[in-house]
Formats: sequence, structure tokens, C-alpha cells
Amino acid sequence: MPAWSINNQIRTPLLLMAAIEAMIAFSSLYVAGFIAFGSVDLCETVLGPLAPKAVVVALVILTSLVAMGLYQFHQRIYYREAVVRILVGLSTGCLALAVIFYAFPAVMVSRDLAGIAVGYTLILLLLVRYFFVRTVDENIFRHRTLIYGAGRRAASISELRRRADRRGFQIIGRIAAPGDAVVEDTIQLDLNDESITEIAIHEKVDEIVVAMDDRRGNLPVRDLLDARLRGIEIIDLLEFLERETGKIRVDLVNPGWLVFSPGFRTNWMRRSVKRVMDIILSTIGIILGLPLMLLTALAIKAEDGLLAPVLYRQTRVGQGGNPFEILKFRSMAVDAEAEGKAVWATEGDIRITRVGAVLRKYRLDEIPQLFNVLRGQMSIVGPRPERPEFVKDLQESIPYYSERHIVKPGITGWAQLRYTYGATEEDAMEKLQYELYYIKNHSLMLDIMIILQTVEVVLWGKGAR
Repeated sequence: MPAWSINNQIRTPLLLMAAIEAMIAFSSLYVAGFIAFGSVDLCETVLGPLAPKAVVVALVILTSLVAMGLYQFHQRIYYREAVVRILVGLSTGCLALAVIFYAFPAVMVSRDLAGIAVGYTLILLLLVRYFFVRTVDENIFRHRTLIYGAGRRAASISELRRRADRRGFQIIGRIAAPGDAVVEDTIQLDLNDESITEIAIHEKVDEIVVAMDDRRGNLPVRDLLDARLRGIEIIDLLEFLERETGKIRVDLVNPGWLVFSPGFRTNWMRRSVKRVMDIILSTIGIILGLPLMLLTALAIKAEDGLLAPVLYRQTRVGQGGNPFEILKFRSMAVDAEAEGKAVWATEGDIRITRVGAVLRKYRLDEIPQLFNVLRGQMSIVGPRPERPEFVKDLQESIPYYSERHIVKPGITGWAQLRYTYGATEEDAMEKLQYELYYIKNHSLMLDIMIILQTVEVVLWGKGAR
């Protein structure tokens, strides 16, 4: 059963599971009405139409589950962890629904009905998740993939060591292409008297990944076209790796691919919508976060003294390579860089204060950056802004590093979700690959997904230093 994707991230099993769980949440009020009143009709006679209320409940519960990271295809979540996240997600959803019911009494649900609905939803969600955890790694949810190529480029597929990165496909075999220096020791298929298409049909292949080391004069255009016309997907190695890993392999990219690849597009409408969303979210964040900001300021003063600065201002590189001054709650000692030299933060950095450790773990030190967003220097979602001293060195050593400055830097982003805190040049290289993926595929829906899943990062303190 082949998977498909929207922005390469929403897969068949996730869509199926999300649809089932949305139906569970939607039907919960009807089931509760039947249990409480003996029939749905009598329930609607007493409480009014259930459909609008059920839609609100389904949307809020599904959004809460997304925020708990329960729909990430490339994140392996064990059942016990899934249970915890479901409980937290349902609790969060119930709180959100309570606020909505208070603000809009027309969609309010009685406590008895809500209690039955929550119990019903919880039991069925746990059953669905148990089934999903047991079957998501089975081959029924994977592409049957044939690799055309067995050399250096094809070897990059075997380098996907994480089991979660291999969830989307099952390698049926490899066919060595002319010019390949065969380095693979896995299943090799010989053409003999068969064509690539005949082998693909015989092996019930869903897609053929073209991973030749040298395409010049060696690309079997007629065979690949024949396979495509017979319904078999033909996909380039870079696109395949992008789909399966959520990043763009910089070491395999050439300028031509960047020029002709779909994506990397923007227009005034997209920029305008993003800017409006930034203004709305940063304004709401500042208003709601004001009490937390005051408590944070008091905690910093209590630890370091009344004269100690609360905010930390630092020059970062923004859109177009233009510098700006970023705002953060100070999480390090005042003299953290007394020698005047920029230093990467490291695991267990002794410069971090006790209050600062808490701020960093839950990303609270980044709240003042909402003012940077409001000023237009940053966006809610985008690549993390780096210091000019680091950028200068990284641009010289990492290809395409300057391309990350095409868009505004962000408070959160795709790289922050998919990779831990970076403190080395190797980390910067890895994060760049995720950032290029975001720049290539950025859209309003991707931004919303990243914002929701950032809640998971904050709650579980993932990747903090």
C-alpha cells in the first residue's frame, strides 16, 4: 500500500489515523447523547443540534493531538509514550474546549455529556494508537522501491540508519547502472533479457529511484518512460531522500537541481499572509506571555542581583544577510564572553545560570523575540538566526549556507523540530539541510504544522542546551 504526501510530510497511515481519530472525536457527542438520553433525537431535542458542537470538539481534539507530536511520521513513539501524550493532549483539548464553551455558549456541552464523550474518546484513541504502533512499521504502509544504481549515490540510501527514516519504503532490489562503481552488498537484480519495466512489474514495484553515479549517455530514458506510463513512479534520488528524511542532502546537490527543482518559490501573497500571521501571533503571544515575562525577570534578578540585566542583546544575521539585534532573556552569566570571542553553547555549559537552565530547557529565554517578530526582523517560523562571526566561517566551509538567508529567521523552525541544538560545524551542516527543505517547501500549512509541533518541543524539553 503505497504512501503519498502533502509537502512530503503527511503520509497515508497518518492521514488514515487522523481521519479515524477525528471521527472518534466527532462521534463522541452522539455516543454520549445516546448513552445519557437513550437516543440521539431526544438528546438533540433537549440540548439542540449536536453537529456544530461535534465539529468544534473534533477540530480542537485533533489540533491538541498534533501539538503533542502524535502525527510525526519520522518520529518513533512507543506505546507508553503515546499514552502519555494522548492524556496530555486530551487534557489540553478539554481546557481549550472549556474556554470556547465559555466564550460561545451556543456550542456548550453539559458536564455529564462531556464526561462520557471524553471517556469514550480516550478508550478508542488508545486502541487506535495500539494498532498503529504495531502496524506502522509493517510493509503494508511502505513503498515497494526499486533502486536503479548501485554506486556511491545509491549508497546514500543505505546510510539512512534511523529506523524512522526507513518507514516509508521497502527496498526490493538494486540494478547496477553503467558507470557505477558497485559499493552495495544488498540485493542485486540482473537485467538479463528483461527490461527495467518488466522487472518492476514482476516485483510489484511502486517506484523506481534513479540513483546513477553518471547519467551522461547512460540514462535508460525509454525504459523509465515505459515504466512511468505503466503507473510506476519515477523519482530522482534527491527527491526520494528529501521525501523520506525531511531534508535536502547538500553533499548530493548541484546548482542545476536547485534552479530547476520545484519549490523555492515565493510571491507577495505568501509574504503578506505570513507577515499578517506573524503580527497576530506575536501580539497575542506578548499579551498572554506578559505575566510569564514578569516572573522570568524577577527570577533572573533574584539569582543575579537587582543590577543584573534581564535581557540579552546580540547581533544576528537576518534576511538578506542584514544584521539585527536579537532579544533574549539572559540565561548565561553576565561575563559569559568576557574575552570578547564568540563561543558555541555546549552540553552542560558552565556559563549557564540555574534560572537560565530552566529558561533554555523550555525555550522561555526566546519569548522576547516576539518583539523582533513584531518589528519585522524575524518571523514566527524560519531558520534560526546565527551570529555574524559564525556565519562568516560557515559560509566558507558549507556549500549553499548563504541560501538560508533568503527568508526571515524564525523563533521556531523545521530544523529545530527535526534536529537537536547545534554547537559544531557538523551540526550547522545538518541543520542547513533541514532549513533548505523548509525554504523549498514553505507554505502556510507547513508553518501551522511547525507551530503546533513546537508545543511538543517545549513540553518535553527536546534538544535544549
